[in-house]
Amino acid sequence: MIVFTIFCIFTVFFWAAFEQGAGSLPLYTRDFTDRFLEGNSATIFKIVDISVTVVPLLIITYVLLSLFKKTFTEILFSNVILGLSFIIVWGIIIFKIYTESQATSTEVPITWFAILNSLFIIVFAPLFAKWWDSSYNPPASVKYFLGLALLGIGFGFLAFGARNVPSGAESASLSMIWLVFAYLFHTLGELCLSPMGLSYLSKLIPARMIAFMFGVYYLAVAIGNKLAHYIGGDIDKITQEYSLSGFFLIFTIVPIALGVISLVLHPLIKRSMHGIR
Repeated sequence: MIVFTIFCIFTVFFWAAFEQGAGSLPLYTRDFTDRFLEGNSATIFKIVDISVTVVPLLIITYVLLSLFKKTFTEILFSNVILGLSFIIVWGIIIFKIYTESQATSTEVPITWFAILNSLFIIVFAPLFAKWWDSSYNPPASVKYFLGLALLGIGFGFLAFGARNVPSGAESASLSMIWLVFAYLFHTLGELCLSPMGLSYLSKLIPARMIAFMFGVYYLAVAIGNKLAHYIGGDIDKITQEYSLSGFFLIFTIVPIALGVISLVLHPLIKRSMHGIR
């Protein structure tokens, strides 16, 4: 129970910072990021955008066609509805590609950056799975340290990118690369920490208490999301009194400090886990 409590505390602060991706990061993207591309940069972005849109859809379409061959006559109505839905999706994609190909300049949508998390998970999840299954699988305290530290480093890129934005500024033209690095490291941190909570919960908690403790764990996640709302809601106040960089430094320092605490607590965590990895 001691270990579970420690992990829940780390979970609260991890999600309080991570969920800025749905709050303060879109504001950073909208007001402080130069999202206009021209020439070769616009062409490269269009190619990348089309690739991350079309390739996954092609794979899903292939899988669905394979399923249609086996189940079409058995569940005819459902397959017809699903097939029509995908035809509509493909129509939207083709229209999107056509309209973007006609444009001479490109503005990267604010919402586009949100797909980076899913994209990085698809790319890196197999590598992490191999790592966790190898002899180099780190202990729980190290995984929580890595998750929190990588999350903090991601916010560190945002703080560094905004270092020259003065207090009270309402807009700027910062490079998009800082957002890309932030989402990359946030995703790497998520891959280190997020799957571990439920995994260790099922191993550490007595069987008769697992259902209840699953609820407690998700309560910790919910508290983290609520904290994200409260802290992220003060972005205007903090940037007015201090700076945009100072706001993101909060999410740099706190997670990294908690990660270090996780390492310091390693002997206690290891002893309390009784050999569970």
